[in-house]
Amino acid sequence: MANNATRTWDAAEHLKTEEDMAAYLEAALEEGDSALIAAALGDIARAKGMSQVARDTGLGRESLYKALSSTGNPELATIIKVVHALGLRLHATPQ
Repeated sequence: MANNATRTWDAAEHLKTEEDMAAYLEAALEEGDSALIAAALGDIARAKGMSQVARDTGLGRESLYKALSSTGNPELATIIKVVHALGLRLHATPQ
């Protein structure tokens, strides 16, 4: 009998291009769930390299991991720094 090992799916492994990352964040924003948005930013940051994002934002790598998890609660200032460091832009449109 074959041993079929499975592993946890990691969105960061599938975010290869800037367009992928922007579309992923846009989908999270459309859901309107703050935990999902924070987790999506965390996935994108891991895809880009959390250490580099930490350097670019001036924030600690460990604190970014915590803030950008599904249980994190990052401040707006942190979100803005991270979005900027990721080379993304948030925008508002009428509903």
